[in-house]
Amino acid sequence: MRRAWQVAAFFLLSPVMVRGADLVWKPLTIQKSIFTEQVGLLDTERQDYADQLAAYAGECITRENASQQALAQGRKVLALALQLSPRNKQAMVLNFQLAKGILPPAESSDMGTEALAKLLFARAEQLKKQSGEENQLLARIFTQLAAEMDPKNVDVVYASEINRLDFGPVDWNALMQPPA
Repeated sequence: MRRAWQVAAFFLLSPVMVRGADLVWKPLTIQKSIFTEQVGLLDTERQDYADQLAAYAGECITRENASQQALAQGRKVLALALQLSPRNKQAMVLNFQLAKGILPPAESSDMGTEALAKLLFARAEQLKKQSGEENQLLARIFTQLAAEMDPKNVDVVYASEINRLDFGPVDWNALMQPPA
């Protein structure tokens, strides 16, 4: 009986292998962030946001069993995490695991989806008040991501839609590709 529990615990706590045909992940390569030290975040904040975003990306991909939609959303979120902190441990490990066809363990992040969305939106509002193109871009990215994460929050969705109408949609491909 004890052996059965050990085997069950091993499979529940270890990363899940997915057949290569089911999970196709081209690793993100972010050598240098598009966000310089001019962006209105401290280095510790950048690390913390990258940790939370990487955890959220992994959670989404695992929860939806690596569906194409989950992989696309996870790719955007992980790219943002790596743009905020290109050497972030959680983001780099997740990127590596996905490239090897391994789903991360099904764990909840430190905060729930709605809480993370509220945090991103609150930080976006602060960034909008600061000058600089990078701050404005990151504010728009945080706002759109928060709206996608919590589409029932009308204030976030409204702000995201205003940004879309005024500035156009966020170019997620620019986040995912190395700068030329």
